[in-house]
Amino acid sequence: MSSGYSSLEEDAEDFFFTARTSFFRRAPQGKPRSGQQDVEKEKETHSYLSKEEIKEKVHKYNLAVTDKLKMTLNSNGIYTGFIKVQMELCRPPQTSPNSGKLSPSSNGCMNTLHISSTNTVGEVIEALLKKFLVTESPAKFALYKRCHREDQVYACKLSDREHPLYLRLVAGPRTDTLSFVLREHEIGEWEAFSLPELQNFLRILDKEEDEQLQNLRGRYAAYRHKLEEALRE
Repeated sequence: MSSGYSSLEEDAEDFFFTARTSFFRRAPQGKPRSGQQDVEKEKETHSYLSKEEIKEKVHKYNLAVTDKLKMTLNSNGIYTGFIKVQMELCRPPQTSPNSGKLSPSSNGCMNTLHISSTNTVGEVIEALLKKFLVTESPAKFALYKRCHREDQVYACKLSDREHPLYLRLVAGPRTDTLSFVLREHEIGEWEAFSLPELQNFLRILDKEEDEQLQNLRGRYAAYRHKLEEALRE
C-alpha cells in the first residue's frame, strides 16, 4: 500500500492513503519510566550535534532505510528527508467547499511529508492542513511523537519549536521505534478556538439546556396528570 506524499518545498497535488492502522493507548500519567527518560534525552542532544556527527548519522540512517525515503545532506549543513504522519482525529475537520481533496479523519490515514531539518512542528502542522485544504486554525492541532521502549508505547506532545526531521534522524528510519501522530488539542484548551466558534458552542449549550428543561417539564406534567386522575377516582 502506498502512503500519501507531500512536500514543504514542492506543492504536490496527489494523495494516496493507507488503510486503517493500529491505535495505541497513551502511557499512564505518573512517575516517568526509563523509556520516557530516554525520550527526554533526545531533546537534550539536539543542540550538541556537530556537522560531522550529523553527516555520520545521515549516512547511517540511509544505510538502514528500506523504503527508499533517504535523507540528503546539503553543503550548508541543512538536511532534507521524509517523515510519515498518522492522522488520529476525533472528528473530520472543516475543509474548503468543493476542494476535491479527501478529508483527514479518524481512520488513521498516513501522509508522507518531505521536509528539511529547519522545518518546525508548527510548519509541519500547517503543511498538513494546507494539503487537505483544512480551514480550521493550526492552533487546534498538535503533533505527537510515539515512542516504543521495552514493549511500552509512549506518546509525547511536541512543542511548535521542535524539529521533526531531527527526531527522525536520531531515532532512525524504523517507524516501530518512533512515529508521528496528528491529533486535536486536549478538550478544555479553549484558546485554540475563535470567538465565533465559542459563541456557537454557547448557542448549542443553550439549545440543549432548553431541550432538557422541556423534557423535564413534560415528565412532571405527566406525573401530575396521573396524580390528579388518582384523586378523582
